[in-house]
Amino acid sequence: MRPPPRCPRCFGPLQEPNVWSSAWRCVSHGEVLPYYARHPSVATLNEIRQASTVPVWLPWPLPIGWLVTGFGEAGDERSGIRASVVAISGPSLSHGPADMLLVAEEPGVGLGAAYAGLNGPDPGTGVGAGPPHAKVNVNGHPTPLWCVEGVPGDRAVYAGEAMGRWLWTIAWPADAGCLLVLFQLALADLRDLEWDVPFGAYSPRLDIDATR
Repeated sequence: MRPPPRCPRCFGPLQEPNVWSSAWRCVSHGEVLPYYARHPSVATLNEIRQASTVPVWLPWPLPIGWLVTGFGEAGDERSGIRASVVAISGPSLSHGPADMLLVAEEPGVGLGAAYAGLNGPDPGTGVGAGPPHAKVNVNGHPTPLWCVEGVPGDRAVYAGEAMGRWLWTIAWPADAGCLLVLFQLALADLRDLEWDVPFGAYSPRLDIDATR
């Protein structure tokens, strides 16, 4: 049984829909989409693939030693998944383990900003201004990303736009963000094919308390 959903902007508890409103509500942010963090499995991946209206991004091929370590979704049965998260984990470039979350979301959902440690909901005016700081390949096309300012120092956050949706990458420790700069990762949309992806243990970075 899944735990209760949380607010995608602050990870706070939600008030359930009732006879007066079909929306989930956060005390701080009003009507929001319910957010769930999910453990890695083939069944979870297939559920998200089928229900998502936004890309479900995964670096493919994965960097050597990296595994898929969880998922997240924001949405409801009426409108489908409107924000997706894929967690991957592996060795950092310096020492020890590293984690990265890839978020695709409609503007205003606020999930990427919440994991980035921002008040949100979107990445701010610096994204799209001036030369990009990194690029990823999306469907064979270089896609620019900009370093997001004002985030906690323990992580590196890049954001841009792909297929009409916000694309966020949030990496711990901060030097794990160099993966984007050094390797210009290619992103695949997991909705497109039946992917045989390697799974690892659930990433604690998906837990709401790990982002603060």
